[in-house]
Amino acid sequence: MPAQTHDIEDLRVNSRMYDAVIEEIDGRRIRIGRDWLVDWASCNYLGFDLDEEVIESVEPQLRRWGTHPSWSRMLGSPQLYPQLEERLSELLGAEDVLLLPTISQIHLGVIPALIGKGTLIMESRAHRTIYDGCVFARGQGATMTRFRSGDLEELERLLKEATARPVMVCMDGVNSMTGDIPDLRRYAALCREYDATLYVDDAHGMGVIGERSEIELSPYGMRGNAIVKHSGETYDNIILVGGFSKAYSSLLAYLALPTAVKNKLKVDAPTYLYSGPSPVASLATVMAGLDVNEKRGDELRAHLYRLTAKLLSHVRGLGVHTLNVHDTPVVEIPISPDHDLIDVSERLWSAGQYVTLAPYPGVPRDEIGFRVQLTAAHTEQQVDDLNAVLTELAHDGALRPAVPGQRRPTA
Repeated sequence: MPAQTHDIEDLRVNSRMYDAVIEEIDGRRIRIGRDWLVDWASCNYLGFDLDEEVIESVEPQLRRWGTHPSWSRMLGSPQLYPQLEERLSELLGAEDVLLLPTISQIHLGVIPALIGKGTLIMESRAHRTIYDGCVFARGQGATMTRFRSGDLEELERLLKEATARPVMVCMDGVNSMTGDIPDLRRYAALCREYDATLYVDDAHGMGVIGERSEIELSPYGMRGNAIVKHSGETYDNIILVGGFSKAYSSLLAYLALPTAVKNKLKVDAPTYLYSGPSPVASLATVMAGLDVNEKRGDELRAHLYRLTAKLLSHVRGLGVHTLNVHDTPVVEIPISPDHDLIDVSERLWSAGQYVTLAPYPGVPRDEIGFRVQLTAAHTEQQVDDLNAVLTELAHDGALRPAVPGQRRPTA
């Protein structure tokens, strides 16, 4: 059996692209030991982690609020919190917003609080942290089932069979591994028909995709206000979860939801009642990031789209399989079944390229490979250099060939 079936522990022990200590950065280059590599593992999609305007926003807020507001949100919140929630409500087009430190905390605290002893229906490809939240809710008496990603007929069958109320369908927006965008309108219509709540984690869409417009600069849309607006949907029966650790480079997350549900969570969600808050620097950089997004976010997204299209066009031209069909900056590239993931990663390392490895069981066995995440801080030359390495790997048979008739986006 080929050694590509290494599990995560094998990667921890044997791969330099796992648990690395990064000693220095220079733009989107990182130094690990003596080696400088181009970083394709960062999720800082808009490059805000390196943006001078964002960086300079931190010190004034630290002088005002100190380094950390150590109250739980139940006890008190710096004025930055309600200011951010108001700005985000406007950006997202939602009735209200609730801020908490991380998406993982949201799923673990909010899913059980919302569902009680009702029914959870989880998409098979939904993020592991959604799964963890659903399992925790199941331990408190909820019913949990799963449906195959994209299979709306199976989802409808499960909605019809659900007897324990309320009912909530949990799924990803932009998928964290494939980069694909679900047809949210169809999911939303089905949930409304069966009086279910659609709970969507758009961690990788927030800041990248947004509302469509005749004057948009790229197919990502405008304003980066996430999948609900990108799909032209309303928030009826939808709760949107998103975060700022990706495009906004900050430790903060949110729920877009009705005010009545927000008030319920202020009473029922342990992560609101008992958890510590985000540090002041995170609140400051989100506030500054919203300013930058208003002024030049669409230009950054247009640059990000051009880089992503350049990579994907090259990959597809090589006849290499990628799960990404919607041209988002999350590009997973599976390796051939007779090649070893660690060996492929060493070839990438030797060529100065640092990627996110995707081993089993994190992905199915036929999707073992690596993920490339592009950011607005990358350059055209860096994409060219990566494409050259991918060409060599493809010619050596190390990358999985494209699937005949592979699905392509219709819009």
